[in-house]
Amino acid sequence: MYSHTKKVGSIGRYGPRVGRKVRMAMRKIEDKTREANKCKSCGKPKIRRESAGIWKCRACGVTFTGGAHLPVTERR
Repeated sequence: MYSHTKKVGSIGRYGPRVGRKVRMAMRKIEDKTREANKCKSCGKPKIRRESAGIWKCRACGVTFTGGAHLPVTERR
């Protein structure tokens, strides 16, 4: 598998099989999911996604629920 994903990032794995708008929307979601988020209890940016809606702090070990892609869901 070649790694020509400098411009498109992690969604380069789909190549031309998926449309551009869909890939860019997926990229936004994946980038937000992977960025460092602060823990609610200790305040350190060490939260990682365990599975859909389950988040765990690597510093203090607290496990909590949140959104599927972000630890805190946005209110509408």
